[in-house]
Amino acid sequence: MEKSETLQDFYNRKFEWIPENLSKDIGHVNMFRLPHPANKPVPYRRRDFFKVTLCRGGSRIHYADKVFSFEKQALVFSNPFIPYKWEHINEEVSGFYVIFNTVFFNQFGNLIQYEVFQPTGTHVFELDDAQFEHLCGIYEKMEAELSSEYIHKYDAIRNLIYELIHYAMKTRPSTRIEQLPINASQRIYWLFLELLERQFPIDENHTEIKLRTASDFADQLNVHVNHLNRAVRETSGKTTSNLIAERLLREAKIMLKQSKWNVSEIAFSLGFTEVTYFNNFFKKHTEMSPVKFRNA
Repeated sequence: MEKSETLQDFYNRKFEWIPENLSKDIGHVNMFRLPHPANKPVPYRRRDFFKVTLCRGGSRIHYADKVFSFEKQALVFSNPFIPYKWEHINEEVSGFYVIFNTVFFNQFGNLIQYEVFQPTGTHVFELDDAQFEHLCGIYEKMEAELSSEYIHKYDAIRNLIYELIHYAMKTRPSTRIEQLPINASQRIYWLFLELLERQFPIDENHTEIKLRTASDFADQLNVHVNHLNRAVRETSGKTTSNLIAERLLREAKIMLKQSKWNVSEIAFSLGFTEVTYFNNFFKKHTEMSPVKFRNA
């Protein structure tokens, strides 16, 4: 699997130039219309920036080990925690997308508290014609702000991005506990989840994970392992070990399908000291061997 795509990589790939303000401390935001110029095929990979896309035209999106398809139009949220690949099924594609990095929202809220940016959340929202036209209006406002001389235009753009987030979440109300005001347990849970996700993807520049057990994560978070376990169970309904195992399994599936590493290399990169342990782990959760899954 290729290394994460940075904003610099994105601009080089799409435009062969880099904006002058990309290195400034205020963060970065930009938006574009679809169809996109220089629309070259993009390999499955993680990005180090957020992206919110409003797309009309059939598409297929590969998120981790899942594939989402829509035939007409959708609002799609992508984040630095999940690698993805986008395929346009139809030749005629229209819409917009906005990209921004974490620094752009520093001191303006924690984006990961919203389900649309959570690794286990909903990322694709299919829309009817009226919803699509309404969201086009938000992107057009954003486009106008970007080209304006208004001194507070970036605050206005942040508000418009928040409007996209809340519009999506209102179209599919969630009963997840994360939608309640965040308490101490939830904060620990999200810090744990961020540490967990930060270890992936495994690639030639990041060849193995360092945190493998609940105790490893508790040490990093400077909390007692029992406190971590209680916070994780209270917030997610699952044990810390379950969530670690699920994430290891998801990465194993990704690597088996997307990388050229052999099973032994994958096993050791995921923290298994013996290939047999990895084979047993994978078979327990999928009822097939890693080799059989790769060749399926």
